[in-house]
Amino acid sequence: MSQSQRFTRYEKARILGARALQVSYGAPVLVDTDQTEPILVAAEEYDAGALPFTVNRK
Repeated sequence: MSQSQRFTRYEKARILGARALQVSYGAPVLVDTDQTEPILVAAEEYDAGALPFTVNRK
């Protein structure tokens, strides 16, 4: 995720949902965390700026 790109709450929800699904299927976690719930792991990754997601707006 680019730190300069700002996301709407709908984009953030979509990104977190997609990442949580990836984590639940065994994708490697990108930050050190004690969380076990995939959505909480995704939220920590999002807050740390560790997610490689971009949003293309037309």
